[in-house]
Amino acid sequence: MVYIVEDDDSIRELITYTLNSQGMEAKSFARPSEFYEGMKQGLPNLILLDIMLPEEDGLSILKKLKADRETKTLPVIMLTAKGSEYDTVLGLDSGADDYVAKPFRMMELLSRIRALMRRAGDQVQEEEREEYTLGSLYVCPSRHVVSVNGENITLTLKEFELLCLMMEHREMVFSRAQLLDKVWGYSFDGESRTVDVHIRTLRQKLGEAGSLIETVRGVGYKIGGEKK
Repeated sequence: MVYIVEDDDSIRELITYTLNSQGMEAKSFARPSEFYEGMKQGLPNLILLDIMLPEEDGLSILKKLKADRETKTLPVIMLTAKGSEYDTVLGLDSGADDYVAKPFRMMELLSRIRALMRRAGDQVQEEEREEYTLGSLYVCPSRHVVSVNGENITLTLKEFELLCLMMEHREMVFSRAQLLDKVWGYSFDGESRTVDVHIRTLRQKLGEAGSLIETVRGVGYKIGGEKK
């Protein structure tokens, strides 16, 4: 089940129709109050959430979802007419799993929905993995713990998955295309901002340990150092 929170009637109806035609069950809501009532009836597998809404903006709704124990792990894709890097970072920093700026192609949106739902399913079934330490950075994938100098760091799901992937494959250089495929689950289409924004915010949150994430000019990113 996919919940769509979008006040533009034409966009909301188009997304709902497209998802239903692709065999996905979907419910749409024009106002946040309607969405909250729907959440009381049952939780979806994924939420498409617009930022500019009447009653309450989408970022406020997102923060409430991520603060609630019952809904904090629900995958969320932000839908918005805002396309600036600032709004992208703000949405991702608030816990969104992906970000699609309007106008968007329906096939691209479908691809991202399927990829995110697949990744969410894999996350639930994922077996425990070992712990990793590199300098002041400590990562425990199975407990979803990241710390620098013993101080816990809060990351979004995608930031955490990026970090785990690079920590597991120390010294391996990942292209943006590979990171999109392995972390987001969809093919590279020439747009690299999603990866770059996540890397930038990840470095910032890690503080002094952020320098461990190296940019390999013309190729992509890696984490250096020997495994401990």
